Amino acid sequence: MHAVRKHILELLKERDGATVAELAECLSMAPVSVRHHLDILQGDNLISVDRLERKGNVGRPQQIYALTTVANEHFPDNFAALAAGLVRQLKMVLPPEQVEAAFKALAHDFAAKVQPKLADLPVEARLEQVTNFLNERGYLARWETDESAADGSFLLHKSNCPYAGVSDEHNELCLMDQALINELMGESCHRLESMAKDGRCCTYRVAGPVELEFPIDEFKGGNAPLTNIHRSNINLSGRDGVVA
Repeated sequence: MHAVRKHILELLKERDGATVAELAECLSMAPVSVRHHLDILQGDNLISVDRLERKGNVGRPQQIYALTTVANEHFPDNFAALAAGLVRQLKMVLPPEQVEAAFKALAHDFAAKVQPKLADLPVEARLEQVTNFLNERGYLARWETDESAADGSFLLHKSNCPYAGVSDEHNELCLMDQALINELMGESCHRLESMAKDGRCCTYRVAGPVELEFPIDEFKGGNAPLTNIHRSNINLSGRDGVVA
């Protein structure tokens, strides 16, 4: 980003809004030049006219420019360090099985937001919905037919890990993602490739919707094993395991 526009964003962040005249004074620039940069920032949906204010009792009200919510993405955050620290503390105070159960419960909560829309969908439509759900959360997901398989299965690819930098240290996040994919697809999906193990992407083989042998509430509590899933009337033996 242009240095002047970056500085404008910083000033608006510090001041919670400013006029063209105030920005021009801070930047030691002519107001017309400031307006040029403001127009570009508005076009990128980074700022907007937040309100009008009148200085004194006379004169036209002045426009107060402020940041949009999109602009927050241009400021550094410490979410990765916070997440890593929280996971580290969780693992220090809980036994491994409870840590695993906690991440599976998180996956269940994430999946619960979209599961009603997936009920009774054919597998291709379900994959499309699941892909959209993952992409909204930054996974860069796509799916395709597995041309190398004779059983009509599919491949679900995730090219980005939203937890990169944290999952390298804590593979519980990979377990959470595995549980999330299993719940969204309604079956235990076999992971063929993992970015945490130097793969180009995370790839899962998907056979299609299945019935769970245990109530979903029981799974949420972490009491049911992740692989205790079957596809009705179809033998998935040998290809329904979970690769850590």
